[in-house]
Amino acid sequence: MKSALVLLSCLGFSNGFAPIANTNTNTNTHQMITSTTSSRTPTALNQLKVSGMWTNGNSFGKGQFKFYKSQSSWMSPFPDEDRALYPELFSLPKGVYEVSMLKPLGIVFEEVEIGRGVFVLDLVEGGNADRMGAIQIDDILIGVTAIKVVGAKWERRMIPAKDLSFDTIVDAIGSNSPQWGCDDVVLQFMRPSEVEDMKKVDEHLAFYNPPGDSSWRTA
Repeated sequence: MKSALVLLSCLGFSNGFAPIANTNTNTNTHQMITSTTSSRTPTALNQLKVSGMWTNGNSFGKGQFKFYKSQSSWMSPFPDEDRALYPELFSLPKGVYEVSMLKPLGIVFEEVEIGRGVFVLDLVEGGNADRMGAIQIDDILIGVTAIKVVGAKWERRMIPAKDLSFDTIVDAIGSNSPQWGCDDVVLQFMRPSEVEDMKKVDEHLAFYNPPGDSSWRTA
């Protein structure tokens, strides 16, 4: 099982993700986050639409959805009618919470299982996460912001992390750097003891996957 103190962001993305200076010469090349089809929640992705939410082609890197700041900010362009029809999409599921943090995070992550997901093994005493007071040991990371680069354009998206590899998650955290206008990294955690419906958590994460495109996962 891998565990690491997320204190420095020295690992870099490859194949279209934000490059970061790699100061660790022993670090293996990490797999990029790539795409695959996955199940979608019908209410969220087949019926609820806002122009420009899922950008591709010449529209990639443009518009109000280019930079993820928070869940409430991300959902702000949707009209009141959508909030009435799909209220579950405008709040985080029971047992899920979101934090915006400065780096170094001061979190020790360990794999949930080999190559799939991480949970909070420990917090650095006096570190950013410890001082914040929101994150607890055994909370599971389910989402993280990451910078995706396509050519000369880039976007910061919230990507589902529940099934990502340890190395990919560390890379995603590291991609939130000042060169891309990031003064924080946004993380979503699940507290298993408070989750009432895992299906709602899965549907929440599916909402961040572009329809007709793919979910984010390790290659």
